[in-house]
Amino acid sequence: MTAYEPPDAAHDASYDAVVLAGGAARRLGGADKPGLRVGGRALLDRVLGACADAGTTVVVADPRPTARPVRWAREEPPGAGPVAALDAGLRHTTAETVVVLSADLPFLEPATVRRLLTALRTSGAEGALLTDADGRDQPLVAAYLASALRRELTALASAASISGSAAGGGLTGLPLRRLTAALALTRVPDPVASFDCDTWDDLVTARARIREHGHVLDEWISAVKDELGIDLDVDTGILLDLARDAAHGVARPAAPLTTFLVGYAAAQGKGGPEAVAEAARKAAALALRWADEDTPEAPSEANPGAGPDTASGADTASGTASGAEAPQAAPGPDVAG
Repeated sequence: MTAYEPPDAAHDASYDAVVLAGGAARRLGGADKPGLRVGGRALLDRVLGACADAGTTVVVADPRPTARPVRWAREEPPGAGPVAALDAGLRHTTAETVVVLSADLPFLEPATVRRLLTALRTSGAEGALLTDADGRDQPLVAAYLASALRRELTALASAASISGSAAGGGLTGLPLRRLTAALALTRVPDPVASFDCDTWDDLVTARARIREHGHVLDEWISAVKDELGIDLDVDTGILLDLARDAAHGVARPAAPLTTFLVGYAAAQGKGGPEAVAEAARKAAALALRWADEDTPEAPSEANPGAGPDTASGADTASGTASGAEAPQAAPGPDVAG
């Protein structure tokens, strides 16, 4: 997200996040799905960016380099399935609310996480999950009451123990619907944020979408911020207007150099979005003043003391007034030659 949000914008940091990233990716031929890139960023890093304000983020998978620090966990045995993985991740959380995410959501955004948290808080339900374009529940893009998850995980493990299928803690191989079926849920339709990359075609679709005109700029800015470790949301419209003014009023190369200097000035003052906006305002005003100087001025403005009454003797002798003579019209066809 690149649009500036005021400092008092609602952010709910009182949650932990569990990201499931240890699946076999069979439909991708066993490829390292969390590491596949969309818009230059690994799918896992894109998901971690969406829940960056979680108190604790647990990734259930073998450890790997990530764009931000996380806590690692692993289900026993590895590959025991999503319910066992969720149980393993939940053991490392303490918040009353837990956001549960898969690691293959290229279009998940912080705003989506906030919508889920708000839906959970206001509905009185035990879980709030997204539904996809076909109206299907997506339990791995959801916010849950941690107590409800623990209750049902305990119940599933106990039932498996009683039936004699307690291998892997009784949770091995269980589908998530066995867990969510016992919860009181509210649903949030979102066909974009719920889109996941299960196949190579899905990956191609995701990569194409972020390059569309309506998305490419936000995607690029988000990728650059992620790459540089910058956590700052500013009004990109201000910077784009500044770049335009510098390019048109000064010279085309002035656009990127000016915006760089604005960012550098704001960073020197350790300022946030407001400092960027103020520096951009000053630079834009300078660019406009620069452009104004290139506008042809009236003769009286260029030389206020000049006029018919102050013409030099030489000008008077030739019958012209200094600084006031209108340019001669170009000869027409009747007088040429």
